[in-house]
Amino acid sequence: MKALTYHGPGRRTWGDVPDPVVRDPEDAVVRVDAVTICGTDLHILKGDVPEVGQGRILGHEAVGTVTGTGPGVRTVTAGDRVLVSCISACGRCSYCRAASYGQCTGGGGWILGHLIDGCQAEYVRTPFADTSLYRLPEGVADEDALLLADILPTSYEVGVRNGRVGPGDTVAIVGAGPIGLAAILTARLHSPSRIIAVDLARTRLAAAERFGASTALTPAEATPEAVRELSRDGLGVDVAIEAVGVPETFELCTRLVRPGGRVANVGVHGRPAVLHLEDLWIRNVTITTGLVDTDSTPLLLDLLAAGRLDVAGLVTHRFGLDRMPEAYDVFADAADTGALKVALFRT
Repeated sequence: MKALTYHGPGRRTWGDVPDPVVRDPEDAVVRVDAVTICGTDLHILKGDVPEVGQGRILGHEAVGTVTGTGPGVRTVTAGDRVLVSCISACGRCSYCRAASYGQCTGGGGWILGHLIDGCQAEYVRTPFADTSLYRLPEGVADEDALLLADILPTSYEVGVRNGRVGPGDTVAIVGAGPIGLAAILTARLHSPSRIIAVDLARTRLAAAERFGASTALTPAEATPEAVRELSRDGLGVDVAIEAVGVPETFELCTRLVRPGGRVANVGVHGRPAVLHLEDLWIRNVTITTGLVDTDSTPLLLDLLAAGRLDVAGLVTHRFGLDRMPEAYDVFADAADTGALKVALFRT
C-alpha cells in the first residue's frame, strides 16, 4: 500500500510500505476512506516530537471502513463505517476507567502516527478497536466526521471545557487556525457573551468571524488595554484559549486574562515559554494544559448527526489520497494558500 512516512526533520516520503495486519486480538484493520493532516504532523516534521522514529507512518485522524478484526473485537465488524479517533484507549487502566484516555497506561493514548504507524495511508491497524473506533450514523458525511477525529474534541475538551467557558463569559481565542476555529464553534455551545479571536492572518480572522467570533484582532491590536475595553467589566477576559503553540501566544493569553480567570493551553509547544509568576501569582489565574481524551466524541457525534454542530467551511482544500505530498505543501503554506483543514479521499 501507499503511505506517508517520516524520515527525520524536514523529510517525508509518499511511497510503498507493507500492508497492516491484525497483530492483537483487539485490533481492527481499517481501509482509509478520508484522512486529514494535523498541525501536530507539521510539528513532527519540524523535529518537535522526538519520540517519532524514522519510517513512521504519520497521521491520527481518519474515517474508514473496517476490513478485518481480531477475535477479541465485539463492537465493530467488517463493513462498518467508523471514525478512527486520534486517541486509542485500552479501557482497563486506571486512567481509562476515569475516562482520561489520553493518559492511557495500557498501551493507548496518542499512539497513531506517533508511537505506532498512523493513518495517512491506504489502510491502518487500529489497536483496542472496541474502545477506539466509533461507528458512524447514517447520514453523517465522511468529511464532516473526519473533523471529530481530533480538532473538535481537542478544542472542546482542552480549550472550552478545561477553560470552564460558561454563559455570559468573555472568551479570547488566540490563534484562528483549525483548532482555534473549532474552539469558537464549541465555545458557542456554552453561550459566552463575546468571543474575541486573535491571529496574524486577516484571512483567518475573517474565517473566525464567519464561525461566530464577535471581534477579530491582530496581535498588535489585541493589547491588554484594548481587550479589557471589550470585556464585560473592563477587567479582561474570563477565559483565554491558546491555540497556536508558540511562546508569544501563550504569554499573550496570560496578559489578556482577568483576575480569577482561566488560561487553557491547547497548542503543541516545541519551545519553552516564559511563565511570568511575578505578575500572575497575585491574580488567582488558573492555567490548564492537556492532551485530548476524546471522551466527548460520542456527544459531539450526536450533535453533528442532529445538525447542531455546523462544521461546514472548516475543510477548505480537497485531494485524492495519492496527492498527499501536495496536500502537505498546501497545508504547511496556509498563510498563502488560505488552507484551514485539508481532506484527502480514496478515489
